[in-house]
Amino acid sequence: MPNHILLQMRIFFYLICLSFSATLFSQNRSAKEMDYNTKYNSSDSIKKKNQPIATYDMYRFITLDRDTTYIDTSLTIKKEYSHNFLRKDTFGLLAFPNEGQTYNTLQYSLTDFSPLPEIGFQAKHFNFLEANQIRYSSVATPVTELYFKSTLKQGQSVDSFFAINITENLNFSIAYRGLRSLGQYINQLSSTGNFRFTTSYNTKNKRYFANMHYTYQDILNEENGGITTIDDFESQDPNYDNRARFEVYLTDAKSFLKGKRVFLDHSFRVNPTKGSNNLYVTHQFNYENKFFEYNQATVASSVGGNSIYRFGDSYLTSGINDQTHYNKMYNKVGLEYENTTLGKFQFFVDDFRSNYYYNQILIFDDKIIPSALNLKINSAGGQYEYQQNKWNGKFLYARSLTNQSLSNLDARLKYDFNNDNQVSFEYQNINKLPNNNYNLYQSSYVNYNWSNDFKNEKINSLAVNATTQWVTASMQYTILKDHLYFSDEANATQKLNLQQIIAPKQYGNAINYLSVKVGREFRFGKFGLDNTFLYQKVTQSELVLNVPELVARNSVYYTNYFFKKALYLQTGFVFNYFTKFYANDYNPVIGEFFVQKEKEIGGFPNLDFFINAKIQRTRIYFKVEHFNSSFSGNTFYSAPNTPYRDFTLRFGLIWNFFN
Repeated sequence: MPNHILLQMRIFFYLICLSFSATLFSQNRSAKEMDYNTKYNSSDSIKKKNQPIATYDMYRFITLDRDTTYIDTSLTIKKEYSHNFLRKDTFGLLAFPNEGQTYNTLQYSLTDFSPLPEIGFQAKHFNFLEANQIRYSSVATPVTELYFKSTLKQGQSVDSFFAINITENLNFSIAYRGLRSLGQYINQLSSTGNFRFTTSYNTKNKRYFANMHYTYQDILNEENGGITTIDDFESQDPNYDNRARFEVYLTDAKSFLKGKRVFLDHSFRVNPTKGSNNLYVTHQFNYENKFFEYNQATVASSVGGNSIYRFGDSYLTSGINDQTHYNKMYNKVGLEYENTTLGKFQFFVDDFRSNYYYNQILIFDDKIIPSALNLKINSAGGQYEYQQNKWNGKFLYARSLTNQSLSNLDARLKYDFNNDNQVSFEYQNINKLPNNNYNLYQSSYVNYNWSNDFKNEKINSLAVNATTQWVTASMQYTILKDHLYFSDEANATQKLNLQQIIAPKQYGNAINYLSVKVGREFRFGKFGLDNTFLYQKVTQSELVLNVPELVARNSVYYTNYFFKKALYLQTGFVFNYFTKFYANDYNPVIGEFFVQKEKEIGGFPNLDFFINAKIQRTRIYFKVEHFNSSFSGNTFYSAPNTPYRDFTLRFGLIWNFFN
């Protein structure tokens, strides 16, 4: 068994033992009685005779941007949507056939932009937790959460979390997310692990605050490149009901992404006591290294008894092992002035250094491929935050001081009419440096070596979001200039030989993207109907940014209490649909999606049936995924050569412990 899998198992069992041993600890903190008229019922808190009751708002989870959420053990339709490997609602994403694989993007507005360059290999990062996705805790008593869900054919998906406040101002949390799933097709194993450790501290006089975390993450996927005989799949030949009988392009290839990060965000108030005017010194530190590897033992693939070279000519006859290394260090120092009436004014400078490298320089007759990209970027900027009455705003502008042309203007404004009705406006103007793998890549495949000097991407985006008691709605309009993407550059002869020759390209014209998303939940007694619709429109002179025009999700469900309200039941159906479009295809050599214009996917209904239950703080999930696959025709795909998931039975639970 591989060492990283053994490490995952050890960490997971350690966390299980740690969670049960949490009952040995105790914490003293003042508490108030819970309001039982709220949506949180009495089973959401722990009662002990002659002891105070900790309420849900005493279990806080805080992001880097200081957004706060509270522990919630309720069972709603939203919890059904988020009970998955990523632990979030995946509307707008199209999963690949095996759990732990990548996702095709249906909703382009889900894409986040940062002016600073990253390593790339974006298709491998859906399960990679970035610094702004880590949550810090403050809990009244020790808290443990255990997540489990069955996977495909063999394996399991788990996520364990434990948090404890040693004192009121010192918190630790430790978490591990692990997955192993064999999958239905040949060479499709997924094995991933995400370890997180956080600590939060503040002095008793609240003059100094610090949040720190450490992560170690590894994502291993066997890569089969899709099936070779689409006709056999679409014909519904019963000989192929066992999906392992399908011939695939790659039988021994795999890709591997791992990364480690140390992160610290802290601030110190200069004036000894907090008043109406305060001055803070802030500092943020982020050191991270990543490693991407593509391994393929056998270069030639067998298709219909014939040998093909899927990715073109290779310098090696066997044992391809392409490796990319990356590390970065980021420091940001700021001075913040806070006035209780005017808001917060911050001025900052930052230093970004990265090293993206290979172990050799490649010299060809017509070009030289360097071994590394070394970047040093210094920026300066300011940020203003305002929160008064019903208004909440944040405005940021930063620009590079070094010779790189880099800038970021980010404005956000929110107005709260009341607890049920809010509207927000967002505007972002970014001059973004290309990710490193657009400008440099080395491979054992001849056509997968490049050195470029692309222009910066320019992104203008305006968004409006409304959350009301009647409907949730959002609109985004984005203009992209000098958009970077990957494309299949295979010529007619290479395509005839079933070869995929992928290269980065830059689109010189403008792309206009519009999205409108509307959601509404209707309740009819014990029945519910939840609807989400997404409309997208792209204006471009070439097919570069391709998305479905319409994406829909409709859920009808029934809820009720049983056994003297000891059990809360939720059952229903979920319908997913998106219109046909030229979906991007996936290339494992570079760990990226690329634009293709030959095959449309979509137009197929996807029906799920679920039965969920809650007993105290335990939520149990049972789901029949895509149960209509056997009678709606084999036209369902995640990518042009990759079928979507078949009929599958899944079981899972989430269990919270409080001391």
